[in-house]
Formats: sequence, structure tokens, C-alpha cells
Amino acid sequence: MADQTYDYDVLIIGAGPGGYVAAIRAAQLGLKTACVESRETLGGTCLNVGCIPSKALLHASELLDEAQNGHMAAWGITANATFDLGVMMAEKTKAVGELTGGIEFLFKKNKVTWIKGHAAFQDAHTVTVGGETHTAKDIVIATGSSVTPLPGVEVDNAKGRIVDSTGALELSEVPEHLVVIGGGVIGLELGSVWRRLGAKVTVVEFLDLLLPGMDTDVRKEAGKIFKKQGMDIRLKSKVTGASVKGKKVTLTVEPAAGPSTGSGGAEPETIEASHVLVSIGRRPNVDGLNLEAIGLELNKRGQIETAHDFRTKVPGVWAIGDVIPGPMLAHKAEDEGIAVAEFIAGQTGIVNHAVIPGVVYTMPEFADVGMTEDEAKEAGHTVKVGKFPMMANSRAKANRDTDGFVKVVADAETDRVLGVHIVASLAGTMIAEAALAMEFGATSEDIAYTCHAHPTHAEALKEAAMAVQGKPIHM
Repeated sequence: MADQTYDYDVLIIGAGPGGYVAAIRAAQLGLKTACVESRETLGGTCLNVGCIPSKALLHASELLDEAQNGHMAAWGITANATFDLGVMMAEKTKAVGELTGGIEFLFKKNKVTWIKGHAAFQDAHTVTVGGETHTAKDIVIATGSSVTPLPGVEVDNAKGRIVDSTGALELSEVPEHLVVIGGGVIGLELGSVWRRLGAKVTVVEFLDLLLPGMDTDVRKEAGKIFKKQGMDIRLKSKVTGASVKGKKVTLTVEPAAGPSTGSGGAEPETIEASHVLVSIGRRPNVDGLNLEAIGLELNKRGQIETAHDFRTKVPGVWAIGDVIPGPMLAHKAEDEGIAVAEFIAGQTGIVNHAVIPGVVYTMPEFADVGMTEDEAKEAGHTVKVGKFPMMANSRAKANRDTDGFVKVVADAETDRVLGVHIVASLAGTMIAEAALAMEFGATSEDIAYTCHAHPTHAEALKEAAMAVQGKPIHM
């Protein structure tokens, strides 16, 4: 039963993957639950303007690419493919609507109250939304994240020339030349979409390799693959300014280390583009919450610090997802949403933050879980590494789909798997097996001696695990 002094047992601020999952789980556990969300639809950034619409466009553009650029022709299939961007966008919007509508149905099914608007704290048990006051015994902050701005480059999605990830999903025309600022997950995924639809794509990345945070071997492979696909990759470079004139954007690009002062060094240059995508990262959404009213301070990265059970330092206030430290991933937020609801209900919630997979949904896909080789060494492990190329995998070979490899990083003494890194067309699906194995504390030998169906892409993980001991069969 609800505490009679409060309107709700638990109130969640935000209905993204963390918030809506927390709300549903809390209601399942018998708690009177409300969820505050300002969008007209549920699902947060992920379902509305992130994970889901981007995957819809990635899939559509991959179908076109197979038809236009030789893969189907290699099998004797003739296809004179054209595409209608309006139809493509409409199908993406339809997919989003089906999923956001599904969450609204689940809220009704589980008797979760949706309070529409922006929430601001009055005290640790009270928020105001649209001039109305709501109280709860426990309040969960699950407000997600938004695009990090880049000084000197002003995003204006309405004008459609300099856009962020939201704007890049709504372009009404295929860019003639798209410059992507940032060589991370979002930039490469959306850059891939528009390249396959016919745009010239230039990627400007501050660091010396693409995909910051992933294993070095994977990052090197990414550079080779995207160059082979026709992207112009500018590493160790930064954009310092942008101006828009009509349908042209002029960017100023400098070496990451700054302009050269000596002879023969790299100098600033200008790049002209029809469109620019700013994708340099995301930052927690905490503005407007009035955290000062409850004495909740942020860390140096603008995040809310929590204990292992997602309690903040303010009794009765919890936080999950992108507003707390850790990777900004929908599935991390979902697991935290389930766990925080269980903790609030007096149970024990479980999230193993050491085993959270990440996926880049380009073609091929890039996926990882656990430590990179460098991270494992920095943590004091002596490591053994096994690698197996997809070129030697029978199913990939038969499909003429051989880019990539599987890499297994294991502790040299215990053989326990510390990390798995995959580049393959099905990497996002393949990584689930690696995550499950690591959750159970598997050794590379455990994976190597587990029978895998033949012929499948998954056999490459088995062979990489065998390669840890230096004994793969098919290479």
C-alpha cells in the first residue's frame, strides 16, 4: 500500500529506457508509480530520436547498398535500385510510433501514471510539474543525456545545415557533402547512412584513431574499413569554426595539437560542405531539475554520483542511466532501471557494470564487452590474446561477408576471459554470447570446448578462444 503521506510510492523523472523500465518494474512489484515525461511520446531519446530511428535508416541504406554496389550482383542478382527518401523516412517514423505506442500500452497495463511535463524538485519528496505538485516516498532521476555542443559551431536543426544526431535523422535531402565532426559511434553510424544514400562523407576526429574507448585493434580496423567504404577520414584534427551561407557551410579545421608555428607543419584549412553533423558526445540532462533545492551536487563531469544501489547522497532520491557515471547506453539504463526498482521495493537489484556490451551498428558492426587489451594490462593482468579473422569463418566466406575478426583477451594465469572484441556483420548479436560467458566467469577454454553450430558466424568466437592457447583449427 502507498504511504498515505505521499501521492506515490515511487516517482520516476524521465521515460527513456531507464525511466520507463524502472516505472514498469516498480509497478510490477506492487508500488504505486508515476513517471514524469516532457515529450509527447514515451521512450526518451533512444526510441524517438536515437537508437531506433537510426537503426531503421541503417537497415534501409544497407539494403540499397547491397543492390547498388555489387554484393547482389556477385550472386547473379540484377537490381537497378532507386530509392524514395520520403518513403524511407515514413517507414522509420512508423517503426518509432509502434514502439513508443507500445510503451504507452505497457504503462496502462501496469497502472503507471504518466505525468506530462518537466519536473523540478521542491524537496527530496516533492516535485512540481506544470505548476502542480506531486509527492513520492522515493524519486528516481532518469533524465538521460543530450548532445554536447561544440564552441564555434552552432547547431540549428530547423535550418538543416548544421545538425546534431536528431537533425541528421530528419534531413529532407541527401547531402552533397556531409562533414561529420566526431569519429565515435553516432557519427559513424549516421555518416554511414548518408554515405550509402549517396553523400560524400568526411569525418573529422580529434584523436589519432576512430571509435574512442574501443580496443586498439578494433579502432585500427575501423579506419581501414571506413576508408575502403569511401569515407574521407581526418584524424588528429579539430573544427574551430563554422559559417553558413545559403546552402554552403564553411568549416575551419586545425590540427588537434593546434596550428603549426614552424615550417612544413600542418596549417589550418577550410572545408566546404552542404551539411555538417556535430557528434562529439553527450552530456547529462540535469538543467531545470532544481537539484540545489535538495542539496544534490554534481561531479566534475556534470554527473550525479550514486552508491552501488543507485542511491544518491540525498535520502529518498535515486539516479540511473546517462545522468550517472558509466557508458551512456540504453541497455545499461534498462538494467539499472530494473535494479533500482527492486532496491526501492526492498529486494536486491543486480547490475554487473564490468559486463556491459557496446555495439556500433555500421556495416560491418563493431562490438565489445569487458576490458580492452590495454585496459587489462593497466589493471595489472598478464594477458593472453586470441584472434580469428572472419575471412577464415566458413559462413562468412560462403556469404562473401568476410570483413573483421574476433579477439579474446584472457588472464594468462587463470585463463578467465577479460574482454571480447568483434568486428563482423553480426557482431552485435555475437557479443551476447561473450557477455553471457563472462557473466558466468568463463575461461577461454570454456568457450573453446563449447560446441558451436556449423556453419555460423559464432564459430569465430570459438576459434578465437582456441587461439588464446595458440591452437585454432581453421587458420
